[in-house]
Parts: sequence; structure tokens; C-alpha cells
Amino acid sequence: MTGPWTQGAFEFLAFGIKQAWACLFGGAMLGLLMLTFLFYPDNAPVSRYDFLVLAAVAIQAAMLLSGLETWEEARIILVFHLVGTVMELFKTAHGSWIYPEDSYLRIGAVPLFSGFMYAAVGSYLARVWRIFAFRFTHFPPLWLQGMLAVTVYVNFFAHHWLPDIRVVLFAATLLIYGRCWVFFRPDVAYRSMPLVVGFLLVALFIWFAENLGTFARAWAYPGQEDGWEIVSLAKLGSWYLLMIISFVLVATVHRARADRAIG
Repeated sequence: MTGPWTQGAFEFLAFGIKQAWACLFGGAMLGLLMLTFLFYPDNAPVSRYDFLVLAAVAIQAAMLLSGLETWEEARIILVFHLVGTVMELFKTAHGSWIYPEDSYLRIGAVPLFSGFMYAAVGSYLARVWRIFAFRFTHFPPLWLQGMLAVTVYVNFFAHHWLPDIRVVLFAATLLIYGRCWVFFRPDVAYRSMPLVVGFLLVALFIWFAENLGTFARAWAYPGQEDGWEIVSLAKLGSWYLLMIISFVLVATVHRARADRAIG
């Protein structure tokens, strides 16, 4: 016997399964961080960080060859990998965080596996867009979203010398995306939520994942050098803004248009 409660429970379960499937690459990387933290041998011929690089490349190759990831999504991931690596180089040079272990596969103070952590965000957004068949109402013009994304990215660097305008950027996201709703399909019917709520929920999930990553000593923020402590909630705001950059990259590739929207 079925009813609204049964259907609701089924949709919730389907939503969770699809979300986990969209997180395939990010979940695999997070699992590797934890497993190598707990079990990686001290005398291994390859350092832990270098092993993570090789494992990440292998996972990406397997996803492409198996069709789990499209070449279009791979291009998004590559761009986000480069965007993240540039920011990593800058931020580590300014002491925002450190990578405490040695490795060969690195650029300066940045081990190459770090770029794959940003790529995991790009992979998730590209896959979740396809898996849930996203549609939108009141989708902002891509040029406007692009201007916001560039400003967000520049502020990640410029706030080291100039006033931090993230409060202005938060307000800008509400002005630009405030009327936009995302429609997604967990099962047969479409469901919807405000897009900014979606940004915040994804940022919260990444913040939880970042706490696991720092617990696994993959990287450390100031204050975590001598022992783990919870990552500052201020990082939640940073991940929210990073969602804008990620979303615009994915939207550009998907070439979202108002004529694809519903409503």
C-alpha cells in the first residue's frame, strides 16, 4: 500500500542515493584521506601525498573510461583544478594553511593532490547537474554571474592587502540569485528550492568534509599544528562564495539559457 508518506520516504531515499552518486569522486578522495591517515605505512616507498596524487589520477581515468564522467565534465574539473591550484599557491605562501608532510609531486609548498580536492567540488556540481536534470526559473544572465565569480576570485587574493568585501559579495549573491529557483528530479516529479539555499547546503557539506580532511592531517590551518580542532565557521562563508565560481563554470559549459528554464 502506498501513500504520500511512502512516496515521500522513497523520494528522500532516491535523493540521498543520487547525491552520493554525484559525490563519487569527492567521496573517494575523502575516503582515501582517512584511510591513508589511519593505515598508510611510515616506510612506504611513495609518500602519502604522492600516493594520493596517483590515486586521484587513477580514479579520474577510471571514471572517464567507464563513462561515469563525461569529457565535458572532465573539462570543468580541469579548469577548477587549475583555479584551485593557483589559489593554493598564493594562500600557502601567505600562511593561510600548510601541508605538513613531505612529497615529490608538488609545486612549491603545494602537493599536487590538493588541486584534486577542488576538482572534487567541480566534479560534484557537474555530475549533480546532470543526474538531477537541473532546470531553473529566473536564471541570471551568464555575463552577470561571470562578473560576480571573477570578483569573488579576486577577493580571495586581494583581501590580504585591501579591505575584505565578502559581506558585499554575500549581498550580491542574494541580489543576483535571490529570485532563482532550481528544479531537480529525485525520482519522477520535479522538486524545487531557492538556489542560494542550495549553495549554502553544499557549502555546509564541504565544510564538514574539510573538518574530516584536517582531522586526517591532509592540511592544517593556523592553530591546528599541534592538534586538531574544528575548522572555523568563517570557512563556511568561503566555501559558499567558492560555490559561485564552481556554479558559473558548470553553467557556462552547460550553456544554461532562459529558454531551458521552466515557469
